Amino acid sequence: MSSDPRHELGATSEDQAAVFLKKKGYRILERNAVYKVGEVDIVAQDGETLVFVEVRSRTDPGQVHPAATVTRKKQRQIVRTAMAYCQHHQIRDTMIRFDVVAVLGPEGVIELYQNAFEAGR
Repeated sequence: MSSDPRHELGATSEDQAAVFLKKKGYRILERNAVYKVGEVDIVAQDGETLVFVEVRSRTDPGQVHPAATVTRKKQRQIVRTAMAYCQHHQIRDTMIRFDVVAVLGPEGVIELYQNAFEAGR
């Protein structure tokens, strides 16, 4: 296990997000899906929709909101990774959505932003 506090926070936040999403009815298909073009934290099924989830966290409430850190550059990387995932798994004719989960503060308050951005933006 990494001793880097940022990696530990990220892993803990992704665990919290996965539990939260399962309670919301999402079915987790894969975590930390890595392809040449990038990585996506969680791939899940929400009903008939395939969802690519970026998890962001902050421990200090004085910092910028974690959801605001998903820049356009990061969005493009997530979209490219989602396309690679779909190509690899031969997924076609399926609704795709991009969600962001923000894990806030030391108490781990979770906020879900469904359809946080679109592939064409």
